[in-house]
Amino acid sequence: MSRKPYSGIFTAFVAGSLVALALSQAAEAQDAQRIRVRGAIESLSGDTLVVKTREGNDATVALKAGWKVGGIRQASVEDIKPGDFVGVASLPKGTGPDGAIEVLIFPASMKGTGEGNRPWDAQPNSQMTNATVSNAVKSVDGHTITLTYQGKEKTISIADGTPIVTLAPATKDDLKPGAGVVVTGEKAADGSISASQIAVGLNGVIPPM
Repeated sequence: MSRKPYSGIFTAFVAGSLVALALSQAAEAQDAQRIRVRGAIESLSGDTLVVKTREGNDATVALKAGWKVGGIRQASVEDIKPGDFVGVASLPKGTGPDGAIEVLIFPASMKGTGEGNRPWDAQPNSQMTNATVSNAVKSVDGHTITLTYQGKEKTISIADGTPIVTLAPATKDDLKPGAGVVVTGEKAADGSISASQIAVGLNGVIPPM
């Protein structure tokens, strides 16, 4: 797998471009400056965003010129169909298929974005798989999907209650105090954070990425 950072994805689909990049990037050790800030908006003043992180700290993010926002809206497991392109964060279960901890359904126009399987930083030992759904089966305790990517295949179980979302248009007006966000940016040597992309949950959705 190429170790180069992804680029040029944002022009393909404005509403969801920043989320696509976040989901297509591995948490690579060599890219120590890359950071994702997850939490809820405390305030937005000009180009300064303050986020109450999920760890309980306040993170101040300097937004770069021309920064963009994309939306995350609720979806359901019933929306996942064979042929769909999805991003699934999962954890090994010891025996049987890996278990999904979150699912993003990509719009058809973004099929192939960041295709592959890589480490992810949602939880320890988690992985992100961006792939095409080749089969979707309802089971006793949820659903099971089979994913195909780069000539490989992976089966993942989706338990009831697993967060499932898709992309939607959003504007700066959606960046209200309390709204859930994932900010993809860079952390400088002095600890300051800057970013040009924000994913915001719509209608109370907490972005699961």
